[in-house]
Amino acid sequence: MRKRKTNYPVAKTSNRPAPANATPSEPVVRPTVATINLQAAKGRTGLKVGGRVRVLGTGRYAGEVATIEKLVTGGISQAIVRTESGQTSRVRTIDLEPVNDSAPAPQASPSSATGADSAG
Repeated sequence: MRKRKTNYPVAKTSNRPAPANATPSEPVVRPTVATINLQAAKGRTGLKVGGRVRVLGTGRYAGEVATIEKLVTGGISQAIVRTESGQTSRVRTIDLEPVNDSAPAPQASPSSATGADSAG
């Protein structure tokens, strides 16, 4: 006995009509499509390792002040930054804004390093 040829039904999406609200001359833009910032490939100039920056954009660390630990070159320039809360993140340099701090960073007091409590 011969095996019969299997017939697969036509896909339901093969002859689906076009959406009623879309006109043929206007392209349909989906809300889930990511937008690409073409200026990100150029990066931001004037950044250096150890510099203080503010993270811009809409990411997890947006608005936080951070210190640049490493600059990464490539298709899109990036920097590895450490935020004031101690978290490390990789951020596009286009999303970093240099911060001018008028107050210097706190330093360790010299009395604790000299061993002032050794009275003998």
